[in-house]
Amino acid sequence: MLTIIFVVLLLGMLGVRIWLSSRQIRHVMTHRNDVPKEFASKIGLASHQRAADYTVAKVRLGIFERLFDAAVLIGLTLLGGLQYIDTLTSGLTSHTLLRQVLLVVAVMALFGVLGMPFALYRQFKLEAHFGFNRMTLKMFVGDTIKETLLGALLGIPLIAAVLWLMAEAGSLWWLWAWALWSSFSLLLAFIYPTWIAPVFNKFTPLDDVVLAERIQELASRCGFTLSGLFVMDGSKRSAHGNAYFTGFGRARRIVFFDTLLARLTPNEIIAVLAHELGHFKHRHILKRMITMFISSLIFFALLGWLATQSWFYTDLGVIPQMGERNDAMALLLFFLVVPIFTFGLTPLKSWLSRRDEFEADRFARDQSSADELVNALVKLMDDNASTLTPDPVHSAFYDSHPPATIRIQHLTAA
Repeated sequence: MLTIIFVVLLLGMLGVRIWLSSRQIRHVMTHRNDVPKEFASKIGLASHQRAADYTVAKVRLGIFERLFDAAVLIGLTLLGGLQYIDTLTSGLTSHTLLRQVLLVVAVMALFGVLGMPFALYRQFKLEAHFGFNRMTLKMFVGDTIKETLLGALLGIPLIAAVLWLMAEAGSLWWLWAWALWSSFSLLLAFIYPTWIAPVFNKFTPLDDVVLAERIQELASRCGFTLSGLFVMDGSKRSAHGNAYFTGFGRARRIVFFDTLLARLTPNEIIAVLAHELGHFKHRHILKRMITMFISSLIFFALLGWLATQSWFYTDLGVIPQMGERNDAMALLLFFLVVPIFTFGLTPLKSWLSRRDEFEADRFARDQSSADELVNALVKLMDDNASTLTPDPVHSAFYDSHPPATIRIQHLTAA
């Protein structure tokens, strides 16, 4: 029965994704030669057409990726791929825990290898074609090696610990595993700014004293404590611009891409930061973390039950090893198929995110200037080649941020 449900949902998800992508392509191309009147004085036709072409190129690549991912998923499950890899890793060692860790590592490595052609094409063909790529092949290889080593250093001990709990912690192992995963996630959030991010980029203190004082004044006025203001050398990899908050408590910091500082005026930067502060002021980050922890607890509890059901394995193309632990296989099957069963929640998550964005915009309007935020949004949309005319249905389903036209209408109407 699970096999039928799985196939139906997978095909349904593919059908919806392709339908939405087709809508997006048609809508964007239909409006390719007409700049929306709200932007006519700020964005030229050439920039608008470039954004349309960039959007369509990404959507088309996404269609191929989704079809490829679905084929890989079917190959690993119903066609016996996981079973074959399990047999291979079982022949390497008789140690139960090591055998299962090797199974997970082998599958993750397989995904990395299969995804590499898409990553290379995206970086050196698509992004380069539209003038965004500044990364060399040497840098790409270096980043890949660093990511692999970091993933192994952090991920393998976590996987081993979860598998040990599954074998030794009794029927409530899933509760202990959830606590471990939650603690690990919080630890990563704490160490990322100072230990992980610098492995890939250089961070220097913001040297614009006047701007730094204005930012600190804004943060203080909003009841927000900052430990530092930093500039990241994002331009060595991409022409895209951005800024973000990172860290917790007194370790919170603001990071600017150097590309963003080169494009926005001080007033526009203040408006953008006021928007980000709005997320913290309205506790959006905290709410999302709580939601994530609650949902992950539910998923771990569900996994705890499914791991004991033989049909969960056999209906997904795996014959459990008799007399051996099958915990790693349960983990892999669960995390491979969960996205299929939760795909229908995507528009709800997108709506909740857009609601938070509107709330943060209102906060920024009150703390800085709606006009400056609008100017900054227009520049960022233009620089990042974000389409001004997304398909409404596609946007409602996927987009975490409101379409630029609607977002600016909300700001200017106030």
